[in-house]
Amino acid sequence: MGGMALHPSIDNGVSKGSGSFAGGTLSCGCTERTVRLKITGDVAHNHACGCTKCWKPNGAMFSVVAVVPSDNVEVAENGDKLAVVDPSALIQRHACKVCGVHMYGPVERDHAFKGLSFIHPERFAENGWSAPGFAAFVSSVIESGVSPKKMDGVRARLKELGLEPYDCLNPPLMDYLASFAAKKAGTYVE
Repeated sequence: MGGMALHPSIDNGVSKGSGSFAGGTLSCGCTERTVRLKITGDVAHNHACGCTKCWKPNGAMFSVVAVVPSDNVEVAENGDKLAVVDPSALIQRHACKVCGVHMYGPVERDHAFKGLSFIHPERFAENGWSAPGFAAFVSSVIESGVSPKKMDGVRARLKELGLEPYDCLNPPLMDYLASFAAKKAGTYVE
């Protein structure tokens, strides 16, 4: 199982976070006029994501993506190189127009995740950010060209890495989304 490539930052095992990560600098893949973001604080809900919207490094089956409060994101250098990938999407993924790396994706619409920005923590120059804790939208890798015949092996490898595979988000995040919807509908019960 260990030979299945999922994502460079987890393929050799999931590194535990330091527990005291204070933030750092995210960089795009350009060697000239690199886009840099300053992130304050640690990431939350870090996970491997199989969706077809998230940026993935070349050859990766999954992205690794986490959230931070949008107020903790500052474009520090070369923000003029950023453009929103899909203005109609919930997550407004800002990518470098030259190298294509997604730098941050704020949620600005009325949604349970409003006020959060999605980032790819492997782009940090610093180590110690909270480790991925689960895998989401696992079946979606089929849409990216992975054979359905390989899915048992993909799920087994994720479990081997300690990343429980889900075909949505993990249960606490799904409960949060359902609670948000119930509050809007007036059916929420404490």
